[in-house]
Amino acid sequence: MTAAVAHAVIDLDGLLVSADPAIASLNRRAGGAEGQMLAVPQLATVARLARRLGIVVARRVVVADDESDVALWVRAQPEGGQVRLAASGWGETPAWAPIDDVPDAVPGDGRWRWETDATLRLTFVSLDAGTLYGFDPLGMLGKPLSALFGFAENADGAMPILDALARRRVLKGQAAELKPNGRLVVLSARPRVDALGEFAGLVGTVAEGGEPVAVDVEETLPASFTRGLDRALRGPLARIVANADSIHAQADGPITPGYADYAADIASAGRHLLSLVDDLVDLQAIERAEFRPTIESIDLADVARRAAGLLTVRADMAGVAIDRPRFDDTVPALGDFRRALQILVNLVGNAVRYTDSGGNVRVETAVVGDRAQVTVIDAGKGIAPEDQARIFDKFERVDPTEPGGNGLGLFIARRLARAMGGDLTVASVPGEGAQFTLSLPAEL
Repeated sequence: MTAAVAHAVIDLDGLLVSADPAIASLNRRAGGAEGQMLAVPQLATVARLARRLGIVVARRVVVADDESDVALWVRAQPEGGQVRLAASGWGETPAWAPIDDVPDAVPGDGRWRWETDATLRLTFVSLDAGTLYGFDPLGMLGKPLSALFGFAENADGAMPILDALARRRVLKGQAAELKPNGRLVVLSARPRVDALGEFAGLVGTVAEGGEPVAVDVEETLPASFTRGLDRALRGPLARIVANADSIHAQADGPITPGYADYAADIASAGRHLLSLVDDLVDLQAIERAEFRPTIESIDLADVARRAAGLLTVRADMAGVAIDRPRFDDTVPALGDFRRALQILVNLVGNAVRYTDSGGNVRVETAVVGDRAQVTVIDAGKGIAPEDQARIFDKFERVDPTEPGGNGLGLFIARRLARAMGGDLTVASVPGEGAQFTLSLPAEL
């Protein structure tokens, strides 16, 4: 019988200083030892989080242990240069066992099997893989699936594994590179679930590389998918953002600076996810054949002023000034007011993001022939000629390593502009900023 409460001490480097028999035994079976890095990932994660935030962290974890899963509550408390762990509520359940009807891999030689847990870390790799491909399968255990495979897009630019994970459905025909030796392979897999019906990982097979199996993928996201996504995510994300902002503002009393910064990171990430939900809903709408914006008389200069006004606070925080059209400027146009505002908020927001503190963003209007135009001019680093076309493609960004954005904003903006009978174009010289111009039919 496992002790009701077991204790352990972890130092600043994540090394196990001491442990009661229950934790020591669990750590030993995971390949660790006293004086070495704590080998149980779930316990190490809780200890690391408590050390980083400087607060007590308590949570339920499930640890795979030989032929069973161990569920326990872990409490981590920072004390000086160490973290003290207390594990209680130990309970064992039979581990998930693989079933035999894993989907067939793409036909080819050298079929072998792999499995992951719910975090997509490898829990099993066939020993045959080592014989066939000359790498150590046991050395891959506990590593992310991406450490073993480099995933490739198919001919349509999609990545089947992402769709399979998002929809919790069977994966077929995922072309990949076996990272230990560069061999091309094709993956198949099926999701597995735990006793509560929650996602518990993947069970997959590998075949020699070739042409990926064709997968039936809808050209657009089904309306039911985005409606469900909107309902399921918007409320919880809004609450996460609100609570994180409250913690960051220390509304309930002072907290450590590191914890306040961590709360700010959570709020920022929540807002990013909310914007992604908005973009996915818009993406589903504009890609449907029956999508038609409402065309009416609008004042494009008024829309531009409103967009600039909505970004004033963000610009002030970034130290960026926005020069907007004068209040007596009018540019009559034909378009959808809400969609035109959406486009210009995206353009002005991007301009503020890429302009350094102390710089200016200019929003200018004009009528050129039968076109009403708004041009947003930033003082950023500019866009190389070879990138100016692809930034309007779906999920494309000039620099994916930069924070913010998801590669959908400009794609949606151009589609909306063209749906209103206009266009969205860019002109830029590297090092000299960029100019994005929204044009709509002028109301003559």
